[in-house]
Amino acid sequence: MDISFPTLESLHFPSAQQSISQTLASLRRSALSISNRLQSIQTDAAFVQEVADHYDLPLVANERCGSWYISPDDKSGSAYFKSTDGHSGQWDFSFRRLNLQLLPLAKEHGGCVIVDSTRRGKLMPDALSKTVPIWCAVLNRALFPAETAYHAVQLPPNFLGDSEESQIELRIDGFVNSLKPIASVIDIRKQDLKLDLGHIREQLGKPIKVAWANRSYFHPTDLHKGDSYCLLVLCSASRRVHGAEMSEGGYIQGAGDDSEGWAHGLTPPVFWANQAALKQTPEEELPDLIAQLVAKHQQQRSGQKATLISPTRYLYINSTDPSLNVGECDLIIDCNGTPSAVEGNPKRLNLGCASAKLGSRDLRKLLDKVRDFVKAQLESNPAQSLLVTCDTGKDLSAGALLAIICLFCDDDGNFDLSQSGRIIGKQFIRQRLAWIVSSKHDVNPSRSTLQSVNAFLMS
Repeated sequence: MDISFPTLESLHFPSAQQSISQTLASLRRSALSISNRLQSIQTDAAFVQEVADHYDLPLVANERCGSWYISPDDKSGSAYFKSTDGHSGQWDFSFRRLNLQLLPLAKEHGGCVIVDSTRRGKLMPDALSKTVPIWCAVLNRALFPAETAYHAVQLPPNFLGDSEESQIELRIDGFVNSLKPIASVIDIRKQDLKLDLGHIREQLGKPIKVAWANRSYFHPTDLHKGDSYCLLVLCSASRRVHGAEMSEGGYIQGAGDDSEGWAHGLTPPVFWANQAALKQTPEEELPDLIAQLVAKHQQQRSGQKATLISPTRYLYINSTDPSLNVGECDLIIDCNGTPSAVEGNPKRLNLGCASAKLGSRDLRKLLDKVRDFVKAQLESNPAQSLLVTCDTGKDLSAGALLAIICLFCDDDGNFDLSQSGRIIGKQFIRQRLAWIVSSKHDVNPSRSTLQSVNAFLMS
């Protein structure tokens, strides 16, 4: 009898193929576990501290990622330099995140270390390789026009192509011209930012020199704080990984990035305060532990003092705090609060916005209620204090406050109902946003929130 056997090519094992795919996906998820992320953050944080010790400079987090790598006890400040402002062809100087809060710190200590990270495959984030160097070049030219040695864009050595470097250089003078204040008042729609460059120059004191620190190299050891410049060291915290995470023994480059997708609500302060407990907890139990730790942290933060927005004397911002009552503040607008909870209370307005981008869209539809509430309350008694809150105290509340300031505040921060009839343009909105950011440095309104405010004010 002729017996024929099937060839290997004729055999199909779809279930095996599926199993291999599922196994690889499971391995990748395991490599990107919460435990591995937290351990990677601790490893990178140790490197960041080495950089701070090497240069003897204070640590500043480029939010949001940078805060994961700095203990709150060692964190001297925050900055907001966006990587998108350094993307190829999109090089920009942000007028809504001027980061002027860094200047007094740099003057006091002779500089600072700005900490950020990036995900697998890159040596450093665009925020450090391009956005911050652009910012430094603009400030150096605008504040120290005679110090020409510091006017060139200080880019990382042998990192960008000649073409990209020259294109970035060509944009700097335009940013400088937009930063400089004008001598006389013109149509508000064409007006540049009103900034006192003399005061800003006094805050910084000396031009900025840039250095880089990453796992590949430190700048020369003789490049330290100098008498003629402030040194900004741009530190990329994570080790560069070329292959897949599974090949790194649990190490994850840029582990703190995009924490909304993996952290289950864990924040850097909660992480740093509970490292031992988190490290000892099995992976499957971490989400529940994190929820408990976050809730405890929120209770401990209850009662924190609200921040006054200068130069006003009556506008405040804070995260939502159930312990606040009308007796402590005359008027309260809670962007995320449930409207039905304050029905019949003329001193409180709850908008009921959702979180994140959905909340920004909700805010756009509800800013007319904010306008009407503020107008009705302050027109009868402009001496009342007004607190605006949201879940974070950084996003929606900043957007609502920005609308209020643009509509009702004169140049000195006083309530003036007649201001609500003026023409409002983007430059004017940026100028007023600077009041909020300079008063509360961790304020970080999202692009969606600012777009909602712009659309409402300029409609």
